[in-house]
Amino acid sequence: MPGAIVKCGDSVTLRVFEREDFPVWQRGGANPELRHLTGNPKARNRDQLESVFESEDVEQFLICTNDDGKQSPVDGQKVRQIGIAVLKEWGRTPFLGLWLFPEVHGNGYGKEAASLLVEYTFKSYDTPAVRANAFDHNQQSRGLLETLGFTQEGRLRKDAFIDGEYRDGVVYGLLREEWNKA
Repeated sequence: MPGAIVKCGDSVTLRVFEREDFPVWQRGGANPELRHLTGNPKARNRDQLESVFESEDVEQFLICTNDDGKQSPVDGQKVRQIGIAVLKEWGRTPFLGLWLFPEVHGNGYGKEAASLLVEYTFKSYDTPAVRANAFDHNQQSRGLLETLGFTQEGRLRKDAFIDGEYRDGVVYGLLREEWNKA
């Protein structure tokens, strides 16, 4: 069951990720299309997920819509689990990441979830900027970051071996004052 609400948007809600939500994470990790876009070469087992879940420098959120699905014990609303968002503390500049199930791509959920995650980060952390990575072949993610005002700050050449070839990672950044103007 989805955890407590962290941040609400018009159609997407970020909720606390709970152990009971592991099947959502596993379903995403088992999807070859998502693994290709995110650069994860293999699915993780429950023990590996548990290790990430227990990490003190990573916050995980369940991305949900409120239109159908299971009823939440927290607020009585029905929710549909559509993806995962992650906030990783790395020095003074947190890294953001998210993925959505392919069947909900193209509905604006990614933009809204990413906006909520950026807003949450700037309200919760004393940081001058946030960062995000996308692989060079992931045009959807790169376009989303640029739409939100992120600036390309670097390229990590041959950063990951994905589906039989090396891919570059592209690093994006967004300053607090740039977000406040948006």
